[in-house]
Amino acid sequence: MKIIPISVPTPFYIGPVNVYLIADDPVTLIDTGPKTKEAVEALRDGLRKHGFRMSDVRRIILTHAHEDHCGLAKKVRDEAKDAEILVHGWETGHKVGRLEYEEHRELLLRAGVPDEELQSMRRMYEGVRAFADALEDDEHSEIVDMEELQFNTGSLRVVHTPGHTPGSCSFFREADRTILAGDCVLKRITPNPVLSPDPVDPKRRFRSLAEYLVSLARLRSLAPTLVLGGHGEPVNDYEELFHRYIRAINQRQKSVIDLIPKTGATAWEISRAMFPDASDVHRFLAISEAVAHLDYAHTEGRLALELSNDREIFRRA
Repeated sequence: MKIIPISVPTPFYIGPVNVYLIADDPVTLIDTGPKTKEAVEALRDGLRKHGFRMSDVRRIILTHAHEDHCGLAKKVRDEAKDAEILVHGWETGHKVGRLEYEEHRELLLRAGVPDEELQSMRRMYEGVRAFADALEDDEHSEIVDMEELQFNTGSLRVVHTPGHTPGSCSFFREADRTILAGDCVLKRITPNPVLSPDPVDPKRRFRSLAEYLVSLARLRSLAPTLVLGGHGEPVNDYEELFHRYIRAINQRQKSVIDLIPKTGATAWEISRAMFPDASDVHRFLAISEAVAHLDYAHTEGRLALELSNDREIFRRA
């Protein structure tokens, strides 16, 4: 069961995405890259280099449904004559009936984002959506935690690792303790806990950072020897990276709490204090980061939370 990385360019600040070809029966892609001409060409070239064509792909597995990872899923599926697409049920970004901007808008309003910023974020949202083809419900199937995905010479176990998104999944090859982790584990950056509606109750906010910490610990319990992430180089020492992540998260927690004045602050105000130079999509990522840390500090009893004029105000406990 050979796992072959294929680097695919993206138009996003994160840079190239790692698509993984499982050169076994059924021929499988884990993630696809974004819907761009350059990505299609790179994916074709990567497959051809290892003796495959797009039409050979029988299965597409999505670690999560961000456009840089899922954008070409429908094109590959159609060109490969109805290859199966698999994704966790808590993901929505790939769906025709996805959770739309309105659910995010309510969460952003509650976080204190001004109206003019909401309009800017909506334009950004629509622009990013152009990098993926949406899928009808009958064009994909759901994977579930601990499911075994069988190949001719081995298997991958689904490990639900929410945090970056609610439905993010990693895939564990038990034979040599290799994990394909999507954006849950990245060697050089800490993944953003993206602001998302709760998949069970979209009126609530998904507690992304608390879930992410559980996911990191769960991967640690598998004692991986190699972690293949969605961007950048492989991770050969997950234990060291785990502790680095925990230190970084704890340091960010302290800095977020220190930014809160005696009068309290909204998540938007904290995000601007944290990242004053953020622009474009980075403003959405900044508010995601701030909300995630404020929610976690509130859950841990470090902050108090009150509602004022439909805006959440965080205060030091």
